[in-house]
Amino acid sequence: MTPNTARRSEASRRAVLTAALDLVQEADYAKLSIEGIAARAGVGKQTIYRWWPSKGAVLFDAFLMLSEGAGGEAPVLPDTGDLEADLILVLRATVEELNDPRFGPPMRALSIEIAHDPELAAAYVERLDGPLREAKRQRLRRAQQVGQLAEGLDLDVAVDMIWGPVLNRWLQRTGPLTTAYTDLVVTTALTGLRPRGSSS
Repeated sequence: MTPNTARRSEASRRAVLTAALDLVQEADYAKLSIEGIAARAGVGKQTIYRWWPSKGAVLFDAFLMLSEGAGGEAPVLPDTGDLEADLILVLRATVEELNDPRFGPPMRALSIEIAHDPELAAAYVERLDGPLREAKRQRLRRAQQVGQLAEGLDLDVAVDMIWGPVLNRWLQRTGPLTTAYTDLVVTTALTGLRPRGSSS
């Protein structure tokens, strides 16, 4: 019987990604190495280098695997018609994810690697941050169309104003990342973003 090489390759790939996630949970990212990942996954170094150019690239794919569940569909933010409630819901979910010990270490490690690897940074924008950012813009654009946000508002700046403080506090550990904080961020941002005289 001919062995299923595609299935074997996929099993090896997932073993490598799982090993990277496990190792970055157990020790500082600086100690993570291709050799260590290969040993934990039970594969040769050459197998890893055939698929990934660096440990950062491995970790990025591992994080994407960890984040699977959307079925490959483009992300969409909730739209109940209540912009403030929708944004509070989304940012509370963001806090839960950032504080999740499964997500926190690989996300912090990715942030370090992206700062030093232009190719990985470009992949991050294309495969993860870009689609998410577009979903955020679309939700704000719909609010803009119904008069909940100022007509001339720069939506990219608005996205930065709403999500930026949360990610900055988490990354730099400048204070506790709580739902009370994110609720305040949303309220503060929308107070300044709404058209004058609007109470919606």
